[in-house]
Amino acid sequence: MKTPQYANLDYLEDATQQLYDVFSSVPEKDHVFTINGMGDVHQAFSGILLKLWGERARNQKAVLQELSPRINSLATAQALSFSPPALPGSVGGPPVQFVITTTRDPRELADVVADVEQAAKKSGLFIFSDSDLRFETPQIEFHIDHDKANRLGISMADIGNSLATLLGGNYVNLFDLYGRSYRVIPQVPRDFRLNEDWLTRYQIRTASGTLVPLSNVASVTKTVQPNALTNFQQLNSATLSAVPFPGRTVGEAIDFLKDQAKSFPEGFSYDFQGESRQFVQEGNTLVYTFIFALVIIFLVLAAQYESFRDPFIILVALPTSIFGALIPLNAGLASINIYTQIGLVALIGLISKHGVLMVDFANKLQIDQGLARREAIEQAAAIRLRPILMTTAATVVAMVPLLIAKGAGAASRFDIGLVIAAGMTIGTMFTLFITPAVYTYLAKDHQKARAKLAEALGKHGPEAASQPEPTAPATAVPAAAAQSASEAATEGAPAIDENLQAPQEGQHSAERRVSPVYSLRTSL
Repeated sequence: MKTPQYANLDYLEDATQQLYDVFSSVPEKDHVFTINGMGDVHQAFSGILLKLWGERARNQKAVLQELSPRINSLATAQALSFSPPALPGSVGGPPVQFVITTTRDPRELADVVADVEQAAKKSGLFIFSDSDLRFETPQIEFHIDHDKANRLGISMADIGNSLATLLGGNYVNLFDLYGRSYRVIPQVPRDFRLNEDWLTRYQIRTASGTLVPLSNVASVTKTVQPNALTNFQQLNSATLSAVPFPGRTVGEAIDFLKDQAKSFPEGFSYDFQGESRQFVQEGNTLVYTFIFALVIIFLVLAAQYESFRDPFIILVALPTSIFGALIPLNAGLASINIYTQIGLVALIGLISKHGVLMVDFANKLQIDQGLARREAIEQAAAIRLRPILMTTAATVVAMVPLLIAKGAGAASRFDIGLVIAAGMTIGTMFTLFITPAVYTYLAKDHQKARAKLAEALGKHGPEAASQPEPTAPATAVPAAAAQSASEAATEGAPAIDENLQAPQEGQHSAERRVSPVYSLRTSL
């Protein structure tokens, strides 16, 4: 809450009391707190704590939607209502904080901020908007006529000490009363310091010892100064804080402000703070995360199938699943947030399982039964239809508890369940048709591969047949070895092969190297 710059603490307390009455009328209210003078004497911070989920019928958004018009209608102050961020780690504050920076004079900066704020109010995107740079702070300048003061024997130190004593509120010492210490604070009563006219009515002692009013040596004028001069990255800055209407996203608000920044004069730039800054810096991380997850899954499937075709066929129906997941988001049932992003990444693995079931089985049918690609994928899709539908049904049913969840964290669970359930349902419907169609044209034809292999073996067949088959030549067997062999034959051991022949002339040297092995077998 912000009151006018000229308001005092009493004015602020009256405004916060009206806000307290508004908060107290909420049935879901459990506790209301107010901090007056937070940041400045004309600013306050107030909050309402809601009852537990089981004790109230409305959620946080519904309560805030009811309170926003009532808070904005307060006549004595300007109030901004918003809910704290759902995830920890945020800097807090309004969801949209648009910072305009420049090296020029603050008055030029204030004019630019005022134009942007006026455009924001006309856009219909924001329920509230306010800037922290306004030339509306009243300032009283106390001008002293040095010549008159010198003629009366009044020094500048005398005037300063007198005003500090009368208005400063600083204690000078302590005194004891009934065992307790109290500060002595010299100050004129409140009725004698309500406005600036009293500054010239105070009296001061001259060098001659007489008292004269300060109006003899001083005058008072009023000027207007900026309420604050802030810096952002060592530049003069002004921040436009805004809250989008229910149903409007922070992304839409940021896009609007970026369009307004295109018409800035030369020497002006913009940046963001708070939640909007995190949105700008981290809003595109979903694209990189999604691509990285897709690459990892593709490489794992490529290593498993030893092919780059099969992983592509398996993942070809993924865009249809993402399309199905985005339908409820575009319908306004949820927004793109950290929870829906997790659901979109999880869909990559869930929907790719359908392609794995069909492609893997079709490849086996081609290899084992020699079927063509179309026949193989048709049989694979028909046989694998039941496990595919069972997997989809089990996943969707598992999301039902998330969709109907209530209590703390229900919104996050609803977002994840909505994305996965919609993506799996619609993605499965398209996968059953897209994956077989793509497999028919892009998959490897194992029949052609087998025909090429058979043809290659046929070409090398006659050459292999024309070559003499190596035979194991027999060598001269010593008498002792022959006798041992005959004894072994008598006892049932295998006899010497009668087909062993003596080595012929011109026989290959490799055959001679084999002969000792056969000689060893003969001797055994």
